Amino acid sequence: MSGQHPRTHVVTGAGSGIGEVLATRLAERGDSLVLLARSAARAEELGSRFADAQVLVADLADPGMLNGLGREIDGPVDSLVHVAGVVELAEVARLRLQEMEHQLAVNLVAPALLTRELLPHLRAARGTVVFVNSTSGLSASAKWGAYAASKFGLRAMADVLREEEKGAGVRVTSVFPSRTATPMQEQVHEQEGVDYDPTRWIQPATVADMVLHVLDLPEDATVPEVVVRPR
Repeated sequence: MSGQHPRTHVVTGAGSGIGEVLATRLAERGDSLVLLARSAARAEELGSRFADAQVLVADLADPGMLNGLGREIDGPVDSLVHVAGVVELAEVARLRLQEMEHQLAVNLVAPALLTRELLPHLRAARGTVVFVNSTSGLSASAKWGAYAASKFGLRAMADVLREEEKGAGVRVTSVFPSRTATPMQEQVHEQEGVDYDPTRWIQPATVADMVLHVLDLPEDATVPEVVVRPR
């Protein structure tokens, strides 16, 4: 709710699930979008679905691609919402270096570097950073080691950022959804070898609406953390 300029939101993971619903909601109400796509082909796809959005190509699996990305965005940024993520289940005894590094890159290192790049824009708007984390960032289960480590780290990054940027008026929120009916959840069920029933889990729109609530908070309040669980 900051300033008089049209509100601008940078969203990762807008291609499906929570990110897609959130980007759609923001576009429908006339806000400006900056979306990240992992390839030129993906950027074309996103551009056709979100005609007025600025789409930047940056593969979060290669965080070095984010260096200098802040220069490609003009003006203040009211929110940066980190939604993109990957998961690969494995026992520690069977953990592959490549799988571990991939999850850490996408889920932790890339959000940290993207935030760094956009901080001048966020400070200018007294904006909000939202990390869509996971309840795996609060407690870890067998086979979720690499993913949980990345999400525990993401919570720490949010906590640090909140302390460092409160003087600049930047608000930081971690959202911890439990299992949500997204393509990632379908993939997790496949890895677990169990049938997938999307009606059992939180709907992506529910989490997206929670994020919108955080983004629309009046200036007098902040929500450091919120946990969303299925009934």
